[in-house]
Amino acid sequence: MWGGAQLPGVQARVWMEFAFPHCLVLKTTMPKKVKPAGDGKEEGPVPCKQVKLEAAGGPSPLNLDSPSGLFESLISPVKTETFFKEFWEQKPLLIQRDDPVLATYYRSLFRLSDLKSLCSRGMYYGRDVNVCRCVNGKKKVLNKDGKVHFLQLRKDFDQKRATIQFHQPQRFKDELWRIQEKLECYFGSLVGSNVYITPAGSQGLPPHYDDVEVFILQLEGEKHWRLYHPTVPLAREYSLEAEDRIGRPAHEFTLKPGDLLYFPRGTVHQADTPSGLAHSTHVTISTYQSSSWGDFLLDTISGLVFDTAKADVELRAGIPRQLLLQVETTAVATRKLSGFLRMLADRLEGTRELLSADMKKDFAMNRLPPYYVGDGAELSTPGGQLPGLDSTVRLQFRDHVVLTVGPDQDPSDETREKMVYIYHSLKNRRDTHMMGNEETESHGLRFPLSHIDALKQIWNSSAISVKDLKLTTDEEKQSLVLSLWTECLIQVV
Repeated sequence: MWGGAQLPGVQARVWMEFAFPHCLVLKTTMPKKVKPAGDGKEEGPVPCKQVKLEAAGGPSPLNLDSPSGLFESLISPVKTETFFKEFWEQKPLLIQRDDPVLATYYRSLFRLSDLKSLCSRGMYYGRDVNVCRCVNGKKKVLNKDGKVHFLQLRKDFDQKRATIQFHQPQRFKDELWRIQEKLECYFGSLVGSNVYITPAGSQGLPPHYDDVEVFILQLEGEKHWRLYHPTVPLAREYSLEAEDRIGRPAHEFTLKPGDLLYFPRGTVHQADTPSGLAHSTHVTISTYQSSSWGDFLLDTISGLVFDTAKADVELRAGIPRQLLLQVETTAVATRKLSGFLRMLADRLEGTRELLSADMKKDFAMNRLPPYYVGDGAELSTPGGQLPGLDSTVRLQFRDHVVLTVGPDQDPSDETREKMVYIYHSLKNRRDTHMMGNEETESHGLRFPLSHIDALKQIWNSSAISVKDLKLTTDEEKQSLVLSLWTECLIQVV
């Protein structure tokens, strides 16, 4: 079926193929360069000093003006509303494009030839690079020990037909940093990536499923994909799957440069580079790991119990003697816990307090810093006018700041009163992003709970007078805005 679809600034022909009952395939032909624009403008972060956000290599065919604009252009011509209503966490989406400008841009994100310069910077097997091959349905790891040498890597690639998996290339490739930073703002969740480079006639990984939402961008060559129905829908962990367990592919297709594939976590998949062609390079961009309602409930419930126990003596009463020695939970304990859960549900129903502490903090600590060109001093050094009582101020880097409430983390404070915490990613290290075992630290501020209303005023206003902040004294108002300004989170307007 042929249909017409209007893309910003250009006429495009869209072929919607329904050969796959649970997967929408879009094939687009774009006759000239396209720079999609979002539906409406979002106010982006305004740095303390002017930060240059232009890509050194010229304008991108993606819309990098805002997080929503980027995502809309990434999945174009599918509309964002359609994507989240019909595909997100439900079924795969394949967008096949015949757009030479976009294909050239995708190739620039990462190439096989990039490995030589990257290896010279000190890459290590296991941490930065994996070398593997799928043999008879099994994963064979061909890693050496220690530092990666490009000549050995190329030898394994050419002679052993091994796949090179490069971990988290956004640490080194500026445009991937630029894209993933915007996507982290858009999803409110960490966004990682891996590059897979596979020689012709070879396959790197056996059939498996992941615990993340996956977006595949085909960069070089072609990759033949087979997708299977999930054995564990919305899986919470990575797992290999045996060929005799997954059955026949539900979808089978080949990606070319400029194409995009999305599939939900739990989707079983495998991919190979066809024989007789050049090598394939694709980047897997993934998000929403441990970001389910279950994770959010676990994060919320501890604080809710802590607060409720301070007000309700029943929760502070001791459990029955020897309860922990029982092999099975007693009926008395089950009824008691059920009653407490109902009480907590009633308390939660009417609250407007800020929920979640650890998930917000973890996100802020581990995400990418805002994209910039230069040494990044603009993100950590306050600039502009010093705020005073007569100033009007506004929040900066809104997408990179989280506000939460939790017990005082000062070990010397035995009362453990609740405090307001502000965490941000302005000073995060790009080179450790999504590396797991690398040490990270939180950056931000802590205020008494009495400051929560004033902070909400700043968060919810496009600009606000310092005099109008809901604090008791002028000294508190000035101290608050000065602290935020010093951390480069507000500016005087």
